[in-house]
Amino acid sequence: MSSKSQSSLIDAARELVPLIRQHADQVDANRELPKPLFHALADAGFYRMAVASAVGGLEADFPTYLQVIEELGKGDASTAWTVSQGANWGCYSARMAPATAREIWTDTPRAVVSNTPAPTAKAVVVPGGFRVTGRQPFSTGIMHASWVAAHAQVIDNGVVRQHNGRPEARYCLIPKGEVELIDAWHTKGMRGTGTHSFEVKDVFVPEARTVFPNDAPVLTPGPRYKIPITLGFAAGDGMVALGLARNCLEAFFEVAGSKAPRNMTGLLREQAITQLAVGQAEAALRSGRAFLLSAAHEIWASAMSTSAPSASLESRLNLRLAATHAIRLAAQVVDGLHPLCGATVVFDGHLIQRLFNDMHVITQHSQGRFQHYEIVGKHCVGLDIDEGRL
Repeated sequence: MSSKSQSSLIDAARELVPLIRQHADQVDANRELPKPLFHALADAGFYRMAVASAVGGLEADFPTYLQVIEELGKGDASTAWTVSQGANWGCYSARMAPATAREIWTDTPRAVVSNTPAPTAKAVVVPGGFRVTGRQPFSTGIMHASWVAAHAQVIDNGVVRQHNGRPEARYCLIPKGEVELIDAWHTKGMRGTGTHSFEVKDVFVPEARTVFPNDAPVLTPGPRYKIPITLGFAAGDGMVALGLARNCLEAFFEVAGSKAPRNMTGLLREQAITQLAVGQAEAALRSGRAFLLSAAHEIWASAMSTSAPSASLESRLNLRLAATHAIRLAAQVVDGLHPLCGATVVFDGHLIQRLFNDMHVITQHSQGRFQHYEIVGKHCVGLDIDEGRL
């Protein structure tokens, strides 16, 4: 894409923020994106940002991709999360035969693939493909998805088949109409992601519509596909968290400008403790954003310059650290502002209460684990690390 079209993606995201905020309560209450909002996001091309241009995608550069997610996160965290999850999964388009990738992402209007993290389903080998069975959780955005990527271990002649010395697992792409949706996403935060479960019962999936989760060869080359998919999810989560925290800070300004705390003189914004908290929040948000975008530019430059199949180890470690730290800094911002508001924000329906709940679901996600600090620290002190998390 040209620099102008990359910039237009960010502008389009900013322009949609009012619409996202208009629907945010409905997104939360109904636990899914309403059709007008989903259509606007899809028509803007956000779900195709990581889909290979050779098969009809946008193949946006990585820093632009992340800034789009951040802008959407300023509108509503659940909405941005569904885009981040669906868009980043589009990286698999470069790892599938072009004809199959077009069938999934181009031939289907407003196409989105929802997935599931663990290979708990079974894919039994049959002529031409697999018969897939299993019940699987955590399928973000499944309500508006076109395809569902069941994650399955491959069973051949009654035993788990091996691939590169490990049990073989594949994503098996199935039209959503062939899976049973299970209403399982009952949470206090990030309700609008609609991260429900699904069940597949002996559905045939041709081999061409499967892909290895971690070591699938890139069939349509491009620098975006040298950035590990797990780090794409991590950085996206970090940007959602930063966008949420910025939204929370803006909402706090409204409370602080109107609330006169009991037994105190003046408005909340006139209190020294408030001014201290705001200054610290600004420092955390600006530094977290700068670190994450710097890491994004670094790994993008590495991916652009190397002939290796993956960006450099140092750039991957840096992005892992920056993404984790962004989530943790964003949580500190929200945790610092929430108690200053007192009872004003504890009621259902108050934006800051929803943002507080959303933030503390994000921190529970695997991409925000404290162990990610550990792996970077381990490398820094000269010990061997498991690069599978990178």
